[in-house]
Amino acid sequence: MRVIFVDDEPNVLSGLRRILRGQRNEWDMTFADGGQLALDAMEEVPCDVVVSDMKMPGMDGAELLSRVQQKYPATIRIALSGETDNHMIYRCVQHAHQYLAKPCNADALVSAVKRAFKLRDLVHDDKLEAVVADMTALPSLPEQYEQIMKEMQSDDPSLQKVGEIIESDVAMSAKILQLVNSAFFGLARHLSSPAEAAMYLGVDVLKSLVLTTGVFSQFDDDSIDANTVKRIWDHSTEVGALAKAIAISESDQSLVADYSLMGGLLTDIGKLVFATNFSDKFAEVSSRLVAENVRDFDIEEEVLGHSHCDVGAYLVGLWGLPNPVVECVAYHHAPLACAASGFTALTAVHAADAIVSAEDDEELPHLDRDYIEQLGLTDRIARWLELYAESSAEGGEA
Repeated sequence: MRVIFVDDEPNVLSGLRRILRGQRNEWDMTFADGGQLALDAMEEVPCDVVVSDMKMPGMDGAELLSRVQQKYPATIRIALSGETDNHMIYRCVQHAHQYLAKPCNADALVSAVKRAFKLRDLVHDDKLEAVVADMTALPSLPEQYEQIMKEMQSDDPSLQKVGEIIESDVAMSAKILQLVNSAFFGLARHLSSPAEAAMYLGVDVLKSLVLTTGVFSQFDDDSIDANTVKRIWDHSTEVGALAKAIAISESDQSLVADYSLMGGLLTDIGKLVFATNFSDKFAEVSSRLVAENVRDFDIEEEVLGHSHCDVGAYLVGLWGLPNPVVECVAYHHAPLACAASGFTALTAVHAADAIVSAEDDEELPHLDRDYIEQLGLTDRIARWLELYAESSAEGGEA
């Protein structure tokens, strides 16, 4: 793996060399004291990961990462900065996959680079890796996009309304969760609710993100059926809410409930990657799902070569979302393939997805009963079905 570290301060680069000495046998490392030198080095030999400081004279980090994204879209881009200036953060949003705050200890830096690179094992497809790595946001449905733009441009935007709009769209939710949980904001805990994240960021920050940086965009491909995309989000919303309820009923750890909500919301984000970049094949998968009695991921493997599980996990992992969330996205259809043990967010998301997908079939054909039995939770299935019935009744009343 080839990694380039970029910083205009020689002392910082010397410190990086020193703390990363133990990686010399695994990484081919280059240390550049400026953006142009980094680009020159990549011209000779492209790299897998760029870790760049943001505030540099001449070409700053945001411009460097922008150029890397344009010329080498498959390269993983990590911003490393002590800057808390909102303007710089907004510029990073458009071009970086992850944001690490300075000072950053060696373990955190090594872990971030290794994790981002290891995620590629999920895909094994150069073209798809480049497509996903080039994505810094996913497009939203036109209706939701128009609503958020209208609210943000009003004289007195309502944070509650903005939060509701964001929660109604999987693409907006994914981006807001990525940003608010990044090191730039230095939160002591992860925020799992998009509405809660919107409240934390506040009107001024959201205005800049939406109106200035264009952090949200809309589908503009007429070949994509808006109803199909809406069904994806409606399903994800139900899964996220039920997964959180299941986690609360089975675990006293609030973090498990947070991860369950996030993991449930993002389970089908890989389908949006397909819809955005491979609309014809996505349409073929959608039409075959109606005509054939097979699982969506099986058709995706046949038509696209990969499932939405792997592609979605690659994307949310690149964006730096927590490992338990990545596991939920990657293994929500095959929990036994995950190394995690005991009741986890993945357990809640798998059960919730199986229940929502069953459409009132109490046999729950998509539930991995061997997995549930191994955890000693078979007798809890009835309670989970009750939770779904209760949430469905509340939704109907609303």
